[in-house]
Amino acid sequence: MKQIAIFLCMIIFMQMMPLQVHAEEREIAYVLIEAETGCILKSEYAEEKRPVGSLAKLMTAYLTAQAIEKQEISPDTVMTAGESVSGMKGAVIWLKPGDSITIRELLLGLLTGNANDAAAVLADRISGSADKFVMDMNAAAFDLGMKSTRFTSPQGFDDAQAYSTANDMARLCCAVLKCPELQECLSTWRTFILNDTVELVNENSLTRTMQNSRGLKASHSPESGYSIAAAAESEGMVCTAIVLNAPDEDTRLTLTKKLLNAGFSQYQVTLPAFAEEFLRPLKIRGGTEASVLLELSSLPALTVSSGAQIQAVMVLPDYVQAPVRYHQKVGTVYFYQDKTLLCECGLLASEAIPEMTMHSAFRRVLHFLFS
Repeated sequence: MKQIAIFLCMIIFMQMMPLQVHAEEREIAYVLIEAETGCILKSEYAEEKRPVGSLAKLMTAYLTAQAIEKQEISPDTVMTAGESVSGMKGAVIWLKPGDSITIRELLLGLLTGNANDAAAVLADRISGSADKFVMDMNAAAFDLGMKSTRFTSPQGFDDAQAYSTANDMARLCCAVLKCPELQECLSTWRTFILNDTVELVNENSLTRTMQNSRGLKASHSPESGYSIAAAAESEGMVCTAIVLNAPDEDTRLTLTKKLLNAGFSQYQVTLPAFAEEFLRPLKIRGGTEASVLLELSSLPALTVSSGAQIQAVMVLPDYVQAPVRYHQKVGTVYFYQDKTLLCECGLLASEAIPEMTMHSAFRRVLHFLFS
């Protein structure tokens, strides 16, 4: 019995241990998403939990942008580096305790230069400490729907307990691309900060070579391999490619360009067409009016294959029972590409229709007799 108990404990312990697989032993995970509509266009292993390395800095930047939006800080706010920058490993902008630097420079250092000490200063300012900032990172990830993500540092250091997925990182990138405070830092290839004493060069070379690049971030480390989040824009369409755990820089870059080019050449963003003259009044039973006019809820933009035909299918009951609330959903329009459901929109009552009562019926009779 003692040997069986020890064996069971070993099994439980092994299941609790994080799975450590080196980058070269993994298949590449990727996803291509249209950022404005959130439509996933292509993907492979996109739901598998993977190390993402310093792509975690995109969440650090996102929380900084949120603090700017709440007017807790501004890009011109001058920060003083604390003790957290002492002995910082990896890429740095050589900050020492007591050095002064603006939030804008910290963001450039973070996103363009991949600076770990910049991440430390931002974490201290926004949340008070790195530990509290990591809690805020994970809370923000949950709010964005990143249900398969766990951050353990503002810098994205290799850690067996830290992970995300290509799909989750795509959700983060869609949110980051909506932050105007970050756009310059995301797409800058080369610049200088701290009175031109520190040069920053972006690892994401697409910020230099792709004319319509919206930037984002590249990363590499022993555990995460070569990863990248890259976005580009063409004719109002914003494609974002996430590539995780590529074996080398060339493979990462080639696949990313292939995905982005496929997005622009094979897909288009469109509004589904629906002629409202097909909306007949809907009968009301037991109401002060015999029918009610209908309105279509707002139509979302969709990303579909180039030249695709979108079909609308309207589903309405023969009648509804009073009372009817203003903008009550009474039916649905479904939009299909071939047999694939793209989206659905509600059909709404354009006005409130009260229930017919003895009092309202009597008033109607009087109005009929004396009009």
